[in-house]
Amino acid sequence: EISLGLVGSEMCIRDRVELIVGKKGKGKTKVLLDKVNGAVKDANGSIVYLDKSTKHMYELNNKVRLIDVSGFPVKNADEFVGFICGILSQDHDLEQVYLDSFLTTAKLEGKDATETLDQLSAIGETFKVSFIISMSLDKEEVPEAYQDKIICAL
Repeated sequence: EISLGLVGSEMCIRDRVELIVGKKGKGKTKVLLDKVNGAVKDANGSIVYLDKSTKHMYELNNKVRLIDVSGFPVKNADEFVGFICGILSQDHDLEQVYLDSFLTTAKLEGKDATETLDQLSAIGETFKVSFIISMSLDKEEVPEAYQDKIICAL
């Protein structure tokens, strides 16, 4: 019975993460930008967009806060999660976090992202924040536990 409870809560937790996947150059950023700009109309709280540069600044609605992760000394995935927690601690109205170039910004290129996605899922559940994430992976390369969180595969 205990394990069933854990599975149930785990499934509930993963509802806080959505994935947009596809190889580099397939159009994930465009999908993410369209999604974030569309979300502004219905958002009650604030929205943050994390990227590896400020390249897409002028494509974002001015109500979305862009954070260029490359300007901060994030060395590994654990520090990235800490960075996310720092953002959450400063904005109690934060509702959605969009993560473009996730594997790059989270320092997970060539590594298994499951643990970091699990951490973001748990954080999302605790703080009632949704994470919409673009990853440069084919659908088949996405960790098994997150296959059902793919909202767009390019």
